[in-house]
Amino acid sequence: MKQLRAAVRMFLFVASTLGLYSIWFIGSFFIPNRIYWRQIIFGSWAHAFTRIARMKVEIVGAAPRPPFFLVTNHLSYTDVAVIRHILNGVFVAKGEIESWFLAGRICRDMGAIFINRQNRRDIPRAGTDILKALERGEGVTVFPEGTSTKGEEVLKFNSSFLEFAAQSDLPVHYAAISYATPIGAAPPTETICWWDEKTFGEHLWALFQLKESTATVTFGEEPIRSANRKELAQNLWSAVSDKYVRVA
Repeated sequence: MKQLRAAVRMFLFVASTLGLYSIWFIGSFFIPNRIYWRQIIFGSWAHAFTRIARMKVEIVGAAPRPPFFLVTNHLSYTDVAVIRHILNGVFVAKGEIESWFLAGRICRDMGAIFINRQNRRDIPRAGTDILKALERGEGVTVFPEGTSTKGEEVLKFNSSFLEFAAQSDLPVHYAAISYATPIGAAPPTETICWWDEKTFGEHLWALFQLKESTATVTFGEEPIRSANRKELAQNLWSAVSDKYVRVA
C-alpha cells in the first residue's frame, strides 16, 4: 500500500511540476507582469505539493506581509513549499542548485537568488539582488543555517547571509519550522528531514509513503535589526531556537 501511494504521488508531483512550469513558460510570453505571473505559478505549485503529500500546514503567530526579509531554520526541501504555501515571495538558495538538471532552471525562473557560499565576493552581489527583490515588493526567505538538518537543534546562523541586512539596517522577520507524523508512522527525522545521504528522489519516495504529516510554522512577534551582522545572526538564532519545536 505504501509503495502504491508513493508511486501515485510521485506521478502527480512530476506532472504538476512540469505542467505548471509549462504554463508559466508559455504565459510569460504574453503576460507583461512576470512577477505577478510567477507568484501565481509558484504559489499553485506549493499548494499542489502540500496536497499531494497530504501535508497539513499550521500557522502560529502573524505572518509578515511583502515586502519582507525572513529567516528560518532549515529541515528539508519541503520548507520551501510550506513557506510558499503561506507567503508570497522568493528564496535564497545555495549556488550548486542552479546547476541541477531542470530543477535549477525552474528555481531560477521562480525567482531564486543563488549564492556561492564558498566565495565571499558573491555575498554583496546576492545582497544587492535581495534588496532589488524587496524594492519590487517581494518577500525574501533565507535559511541561514546553510544546510538542512536532522532537526535535533537549530544550527548556529551563518552571519554572512545577513551582512547586507546589517549594513542596510533592515528589519529581519523570523520563524521556526517543525514537522510531525501520526502515531505509529515513521518519524519526521526519517521521512521529512533531509540530512542523510539519500538522493532527492530517494528521499521524496520515502516522504510520499507517509499517509499524512503536519508542518507547523511559528512566526516571531517583532522583526529584529542590528548594524552588526554577528550580533544580528546571534539574536535571530536565539529567537528561532526559542520558537522551535524539536522534531521527534
